[in-house]
Amino acid sequence: MGIKKHIPNSITCLNVFSGCVAVYLAFRGEYSGVLIAILLAAVFDFMDGLAARVLKAYSPMGKELDSLADVISFGLAPGALVFSLLTNAGMGEYLPFVGFVIPVFSALRLAKFNVDERQSTSFIGLPTPANAIFWAGMAYSFSTFLASQPWLLIGGALVFSYLLLAELPMFSLKFKNLRWADNQSQFLFLLGCIAIMIVTGIGSFAFIIVWYVLLSLVLWLISYWKVSNPKITN
Repeated sequence: MGIKKHIPNSITCLNVFSGCVAVYLAFRGEYSGVLIAILLAAVFDFMDGLAARVLKAYSPMGKELDSLADVISFGLAPGALVFSLLTNAGMGEYLPFVGFVIPVFSALRLAKFNVDERQSTSFIGLPTPANAIFWAGMAYSFSTFLASQPWLLIGGALVFSYLLLAELPMFSLKFKNLRWADNQSQFLFLLGCIAIMIVTGIGSFAFIIVWYVLLSLVLWLISYWKVSNPKITN
């Protein structure tokens, strides 16, 4: 296989590097840079899996490295971001550490994902990249508002940490093909994203993640209702 086997892991290392940059920028309060770094990490997180599939370069080391990278880029980075926001809001010496609940729950989420066979084609709980993008988007678009509402920030950190481990089915963004019947969730999500971007512009990232969570919740409730009322649905 030669050099091909090292390509996916090299891309994962770029994910780690981007995450480290995001952490550094978060502590400096440079929130636009954090957003860019986390988005780059998300791109590398997608590309390493794609490269592994295309090159057939799967390895146990690659799987473990991917999870370790995600703890930094999508766990520690948003945790540092919330810590920075709470510090700037004047929440004293200790309360900003609430932000580090996010990396703790992110690590638990990633460990659960690695051993949960139910999550091969979809997710149970909020994926860590989505959580990180939400916080990066919030800091980029609403840092001034959040500084004036620190308790809302603390509540949000706790709620989204819970969502990471919640038994809430969330659909994958991967398309099986281009047919509506096989990808209704994905198409609905994309249509909603387009509408959100038209309305909010560059500040759309946090709203897109909220849309993803709400759509997943609605689809789960519809599915649960159909299972509970088979005579009506048939």
